[in-house]
Amino acid sequence: MEQRIQIDAIEPQAYKAMFAMGKYLNQNELSETHKGLIKMRASLINKCAFCIDLHTLEALKQGETEQRIRLLPAWQETDLFTEEEQILLKVTEEVTLISHQGLSEETYKKALAVFGEKYLAQMIMEIIAINSWNRIAVSTNKFITK
Repeated sequence: MEQRIQIDAIEPQAYKAMFAMGKYLNQNELSETHKGLIKMRASLINKCAFCIDLHTLEALKQGETEQRIRLLPAWQETDLFTEEEQILLKVTEEVTLISHQGLSEETYKKALAVFGEKYLAQMIMEIIAINSWNRIAVSTNKFITK
């Protein structure tokens, strides 16, 4: 698979805007565990090998367990994730797969009750950002080279 255009070189202002979003996200209230789960789950759904690798390594450095990472694709089939994390993962999936049904009313209400408006807004922005990065990497064939 050949790498395609280098958007960062062709449209540096677009990357500058993406990095500005990242700066905002680094200062929000989301826990590092929540950020990691969002990034890994969305990247798995989007089949972004580059981002899966990057965010898995980050999560491991931050203390996430290998078992939870391995079972993340089947999070609904295990009791390794807290109720809060399960809601976060459901929101991540529904926003990432927005063309399927969007963020359902049921999931939205659960998330709002558990996290509150501000935290939920920050979760959604984190999901939007990783989905953007996934789409850049996948559409330009950015892949892992070793």
